[in-house]
Amino acid sequence: MEQQRNELLVCTGLTKVYGGIRALDNLNLTIGRGRFVGLLGPNGSGKTTMIKLINGLIQPTSGTVVVDGFLPGVHTHSVVSYLPDRGYLNDWMRVTDLIAFFADFYADFDRVKANDMLATLNISPLARLKTLSKGTKEKVQLILTMSRKAQLFLLDEPIAGVDPAARDYILNTILSNYSEDASVLLSTHLIADIERVLDEVIFLKNGVMTLHESVDTIREEHGKSVDMLFREVFAC
Repeated sequence: MEQQRNELLVCTGLTKVYGGIRALDNLNLTIGRGRFVGLLGPNGSGKTTMIKLINGLIQPTSGTVVVDGFLPGVHTHSVVSYLPDRGYLNDWMRVTDLIAFFADFYADFDRVKANDMLATLNISPLARLKTLSKGTKEKVQLILTMSRKAQLFLLDEPIAGVDPAARDYILNTILSNYSEDASVLLSTHLIADIERVLDEVIFLKNGVMTLHESVDTIREEHGKSVDMLFREVFAC
């Protein structure tokens, strides 16, 4: 399946049903290259389901998802870098072991970049994960994810467990570690913290996309910030 080069992600009628509940309902979405997109919605809105479908971890009930012109599979796994919303690394491993593992598994993994980010955050490559705090473990996972030269970065709640002082660094790390031809889809509930870096936002409610718009358009047409609009729409 071939898409125009500027269409990095195309979802058509994408639907996922669990036990009669539509976790994602008829999603039609196109994301181009070089975009930083916020995936926003309350808990249970379908954000993680959507990310897992794009990554090919679960299969849609109906509809399709296409990344870089391909259905989820070998090619898309080579161009998508995914950060899940919970820890998945083995606690007994040292940070340096994880770097070696990722370098062996992903041809586009940049060891130098990974080690530079570890040094900036004062994380020892020799430390075992089980000795690190929850927030530091999440930083390690983000470093591993962002050290790939991927085309689409899927980040599920990457700053949820990180202290406020580190959030700016984390966001700057994300911003400075993907190319102009790549895009980032970031799920979060901390909208005020990330609004400054967003190009577009997607609102999900009960599995339905209620808004997909550029941040500039939201400010011009609604006369308010993304955070203010989100609070208004979702009454939180």
